[in-house]
Amino acid sequence: MITCLGDVIRPGAGKAVVRILRRLGHAIDFPESQTCCGQPMFNSGYAELAREQAKHTIRVFEGGQPVVVPSGSCAAMVKVEYPHLLQREAEWHKRAVQLAERTFEFSDFLVNQLKVVDVGAKYDGKVAFHLACHLRMLGQTRAVETLVRHVHGATYVPLARQDQCCGFGGSFAVRYPQISGNMVEDKMQCILASGADCVVSTDAGCLMNIGGRMHREGKQTELLHIAELLDRH
Repeated sequence: MITCLGDVIRPGAGKAVVRILRRLGHAIDFPESQTCCGQPMFNSGYAELAREQAKHTIRVFEGGQPVVVPSGSCAAMVKVEYPHLLQREAEWHKRAVQLAERTFEFSDFLVNQLKVVDVGAKYDGKVAFHLACHLRMLGQTRAVETLVRHVHGATYVPLARQDQCCGFGGSFAVRYPQISGNMVEDKMQCILASGADCVVSTDAGCLMNIGGRMHREGKQTELLHIAELLDRH
């Protein structure tokens, strides 16, 4: 599942996911009729539209294969919110639960499902990790750090207030630009203080928001999706 921001903003992350999984011996199926998971509508209060999108996604990803998502945000929508959205429609709720059970954020899939922590990646430098908010909803806080620590040549450096929101929050950044701007400024300062050469995250929205701020300030720290880092060898 490529996700909207992955498709439009950071397609390289999706391609990296495919290359890594193929190197690990897996065949990849990409349903071309997939579209938005419905989270923007859900977060904006349009529950009926979100239900329509959820049903479409359930139909598109019908089957028994694991669904791998390069986004904690979209994975959380499928795993947590779909069953909630469809709880009053018995058949759809059942199908939502079935999809939720086999949908995984990418780093979670590698570490906790495939039991792979070293994919042969190489990076010469210091790497920090921004913990995207929705990873907490998924109960996933260690997988990315584990993967970074197994990148050959990389040094993992801690990030102050690592789990503090970067201020993107989807439509939050549009509705509350001043608050969002202050939040991403704080995140940037934490990154600069860490001395990291590179910052990784699991979500294109976070990378877009943080990267935009750093670009406007002329900062050179590299921003990478965890899959993009793991694809370097």
